[in-house]
Amino acid sequence: MASNFLKYVMICLLLGLVTSPIGEASDPDIVVDFIVPPNTNAVNGTYFTFTGMRTIFETEPPANFKVTKATFAEFPALFGQSVSLAVLQFPAGGVNPPHTHPRAAELLFVVGGSLEVGFIDTTNKLYTQTLQLGDMFVFPKGLAHYQYNSNATEPAIAVSAFGSANAGTVSVPATVFATGIDDGILAKSFKTDVATIQKIKAGLAPKPKA
Repeated sequence: MASNFLKYVMICLLLGLVTSPIGEASDPDIVVDFIVPPNTNAVNGTYFTFTGMRTIFETEPPANFKVTKATFAEFPALFGQSVSLAVLQFPAGGVNPPHTHPRAAELLFVVGGSLEVGFIDTTNKLYTQTLQLGDMFVFPKGLAHYQYNSNATEPAIAVSAFGSANAGTVSVPATVFATGIDDGILAKSFKTDVATIQKIKAGLAPKPKA
């Protein structure tokens, strides 16, 4: 009897996880058309408009890799809508280092130049592709991936769409080497010495402003 009851409880817990927002690992559904900011009685079309991408067209291409985001942090109307966007600008030879998005897949669309892209699945298999103007590529949710503009003279630009209002970004280099993990632990993990780890950390440290 106790064994059957335990099985019943475990099945209920499993079903609860599968059908819960946590089990689905996606944005929670809302029960209204949209979410109005606190202390706001009314909104108009301005609330549903984001102008933060204008600078992309008003300035020269950046000297370093740059991401311009439209998540709910920058565009509050996205809260509860399970969608966001980012524009990725790559100078010649620019790279977006390996990173993950824990809360959404990424659909990348090349709108200028070309990009070498890749992701690694949970069996450590690498999938790569060279994308040309007009090509799209999907990075599955939570898997480490990168983009690289191998062209030595021309910039590249891409638009990324996410199935979350806040997909999140976990940079592999920054997470591993710039968050205070002990140098000795890193040296053992990467089968190297502390001096090498410290050299890598120094290279990732923010450069002082002139």
